[in-house]
Amino acid sequence: MTYGEGSGGATETTPDQPFLDLNPSKPLPILIRATNGKSKEKRDTKIKLSTVVESDALDAFFVKYAEVCKLGMSGLKKRDRSKQKEKLKAKKKKQGGAD
Repeated sequence: MTYGEGSGGATETTPDQPFLDLNPSKPLPILIRATNGKSKEKRDTKIKLSTVVESDALDAFFVKYAEVCKLGMSGLKKRDRSKQKEKLKAKKKKQGGAD
């Protein structure tokens, strides 16, 4: 069985190495997938994206991806944690009075 015949020379699999893509001669491209996270009920509005990124462009891709993620989070509201703080104060007060 030969592998990679069109890429400049055939390489044959051997019993001690049956999977040639475990040790590629050059870095393989990476498939990146993303969705907008819609559930099964809203599958008709689900958006799926995918792209192939070469390994030498991976750092630049993740820098741009991080920028997009940060921009998407700018519109989010902070959680109201005042009730949690009140419960924590009450618990500390209760423990402090028991000593």
